[in-house]
Amino acid sequence: MTEKITAMLNDSKTARWTALAIVSFTMFAGYYLADVLAPLQGLLENKLGWTSSEYGFVTSAYGWFNVFLFFLIIGGIILDKMGVRFTGLGAAAVMVIGAAIKYWAISTHSLEGSVILGWKAQVMIAALGYAIFGVGVEVAGITVSKIIVKWFKGHEMALAMGLQLSVARLGTALAISTSLPIALHFNNVSTPILFCLIMLIIGFLAFFIYTFNDKKLDKSITLHNEQNQVEASEEFKFKDIFNIITNKGWWYIAILCVLFYSAVFPFLKYATLLMVNKFGVSEYWAGIIPSLLPFGTILLTPLFGGIYDKKGKGATIMIIGAILIIFVHAMFSIPFLNSYLIAIVLVLILGIGFSLVPSAMWPSVPKIIPEQQLGTAYSLIFWVQNWGLMGVPYLIGWVLDKYCITGTTTIDGVTSTTYNYTLPMLIFTGFGVLALIFAFLLKAEDKKKGYGLELPNIQP
Repeated sequence: MTEKITAMLNDSKTARWTALAIVSFTMFAGYYLADVLAPLQGLLENKLGWTSSEYGFVTSAYGWFNVFLFFLIIGGIILDKMGVRFTGLGAAAVMVIGAAIKYWAISTHSLEGSVILGWKAQVMIAALGYAIFGVGVEVAGITVSKIIVKWFKGHEMALAMGLQLSVARLGTALAISTSLPIALHFNNVSTPILFCLIMLIIGFLAFFIYTFNDKKLDKSITLHNEQNQVEASEEFKFKDIFNIITNKGWWYIAILCVLFYSAVFPFLKYATLLMVNKFGVSEYWAGIIPSLLPFGTILLTPLFGGIYDKKGKGATIMIIGAILIIFVHAMFSIPFLNSYLIAIVLVLILGIGFSLVPSAMWPSVPKIIPEQQLGTAYSLIFWVQNWGLMGVPYLIGWVLDKYCITGTTTIDGVTSTTYNYTLPMLIFTGFGVLALIFAFLLKAEDKKKGYGLELPNIQP
């Protein structure tokens, strides 16, 4: 009698953690570009003549194609149909193309004086490049999420997702803390984007290397299933989309996701000028304080993910994270709290909330949705999220221009607009309140349906 083979490649700790390390670098490069302009708003206004509305327009472009042309959903379907290797390489290539267009638009002088659809040509083409990049990085994100489920299901899945988020947020932290000093050092606002472009090319090559590991994993899974007479899982069918969007638990996670991220990522895009205007921090160092947020999550997200793996309590973790988001933005909205020490403390607390929610949210999706539908399920969540990532930065930029201008200030011969950030912070607080409501609804749905969100991920 032939001995049954039970081991698969992902049963090897070395193999699965190596795979995670490779794909995490690709996401690190993507997250760096996603936030590279966040500390450069003042320079874009001073050196290139942009307004807050134009800056908000460019940052909102991230979700154009994902939201209105459904590219993200299409990417999720391609992922479930074609697999992680094909989809991941394509997404990495799209990131490189989008970054190259954005870099060219901001670095060239050939667009000066030109207008496209009522916007400065430079602004419109930079936005177009960012929109293309947005498709690539979001599809890469859902691909990496499915890769982690593929390698870590039954193992340290929440810890792995937390570590991947940590590496990606290291990209965010470095973008926020280094892009302004780099631009000032080279006296060129486009130089940080060039750095991003080089990293994205390296990230593409890293994912290409990963595909060889993925092929080996597929072969080991096939052999395991044949030897142990395990039936292969059903392939994705288009009717599965209906099954996903009629799942109430999925909707609660999707809405919680868009509200939570709308309270954090758009905040980071304006946080540098918040530190300058409200807390009097030097423009050169202003990006350091908000960069503490993603730096803090580098350790905390895997920590909370590990707790979820071993102890459970996923829905409860999301509730606590939402409460912290509300507290921080409410405190930021109080006008007389203007000490930079208070700002540092609040950013650190926000980092804890920013670690809690994703550490439990993303590993909870495979408990609600079957694995063969995960690519589409994640893409639909990211599609909903992109409404917030697209609309909220533009909303905040419009609110600042319309209601929050307090005057101008001149430093070293450069005149800049000053703003009152109370109203934007109250808007972010409102997103946190709504996120808390949907976190409670998710916990109630889990109790009703028995998804196991409060149970550990590691199987004995």
